[in-house]
Amino acid sequence: MDTLEQRMKRARILEEDLEERFVLGSGSGGQKINKTASCVYLKHIPTGVEVSCQDSRSREKNREIARSRLCERFEEEEQKKRLQRARQRALKRFQKRRPSPATRAKKRRNKQFRSDKKKLRGRVRS
Repeated sequence: MDTLEQRMKRARILEEDLEERFVLGSGSGGQKINKTASCVYLKHIPTGVEVSCQDSRSREKNREIARSRLCERFEEEEQKKRLQRARQRALKRFQKRRPSPATRAKKRRNKQFRSDKKKLRGRVRS
């Protein structure tokens, strides 16, 4: 598994681009959790992506987990973009391909059917 620094570098997340705040915890855990600012809030300023973490009682551990989650978000977005580009390439390839002989024969039959139908619309001769 890559280290957190390598993941951040690969996701192009700079430490200077992060806004970090420590918020008072909430939820179960009694009086101690409500008095300590161990909840970490991270915001990537250029993109506006926000992450908060309160998984651990340790502020340092929460900082690490929050950065890891931020990297996961960026990696997911990159994966979505990659899949979208692959879909676009496949769609172009599909559109450019030559129709199969069966498809061409079916088109010919449909065309002949319509032609015959139009011929029947002509003037009635006695």
